[in-house]
Amino acid sequence: MNDASRIQGGLICVAVFVLGACFLLGLLQQSYWALAIPVAVAVFFVLGLTFWVGYTIATIQIEPYEEAEPPPPSPEPEAASDRPA
Repeated sequence: MNDASRIQGGLICVAVFVLGACFLLGLLQQSYWALAIPVAVAVFFVLGLTFWVGYTIATIQIEPYEEAEPPPPSPEPEAASDRPA
């Protein structure tokens, strides 16, 4: 792991802490938006994910499976009893 990854991880932790503090502050002030915004983000995320899955299923290119033809039967050698003596 390099230093850039550690810095990004630290920034993510700070951002989550700040967003959590803002959410808690909004709840303590009994703000409607403190609940409406996170719920709206979650709903739109799930709707977008569901749309993406449906779009992927609807537009997938499926090629029919081509079964290999069985090889032609090889000529069988004549049996010894079939030869005239």
